[in-house]
Amino acid sequence: MRADDHDEIVRLYGPWRDRGPSDVADLLADYPGVWWIAGGWAIEAFSGVRRPHGDIDPSIPRADVPLLRRHLAGWLDVWAADQGALRPLTGDPDEPISATCGNLWLRPGGAQPWEYDVILMTADDATWTYKRDARVSLPTADILWRTGGLTYLRPEVQLLHKAPGLRPKDQDDFDVCLPLLEERARHWLRGALDLAHPGHPWGERL
Repeated sequence: MRADDHDEIVRLYGPWRDRGPSDVADLLADYPGVWWIAGGWAIEAFSGVRRPHGDIDPSIPRADVPLLRRHLAGWLDVWAADQGALRPLTGDPDEPISATCGNLWLRPGGAQPWEYDVILMTADDATWTYKRDARVSLPTADILWRTGGLTYLRPEVQLLHKAPGLRPKDQDDFDVCLPLLEERARHWLRGALDLAHPGHPWGERL
């Protein structure tokens, strides 16, 4: 099973509740840490073009997992999604998670749909580092932008994360964003692809 096959994930692990950016804002209204919205919703916010969504992807620095767990305690259960396996995080919030865990799935309880897929990124106050190639990095402030009162992952950074999969929806997202990307963003994405994913077909179009 491909880890990004949404239909297969639903078949195996259960459905996802329909959530949007305003729901994330409500969820994290009093959260003391840094967060932003990634995934397809970040692409839609940038492009203005509506697209289907299987879930919504809030994102936080992976070092802030204990902070998020404390915020959600007694409200939503937190599960570690790690290379195709799911494990409930029920112990000490400060207990380290696996270095290969890239997502946290949230839901109120086992009989209810999943609600949020939290993407963990390697970032601190100063620097974000691409999870697939540490040679690719940016100042953390430069990977984010705001619109409508919410913070989103910049499109060129989101497209870099989508590049290895090259699913039809990833290609669609690239196609809709490409004419809207500023030259600086195109240049950065082209360089990041050349470094982390040499020969990627998007490089020729950037």
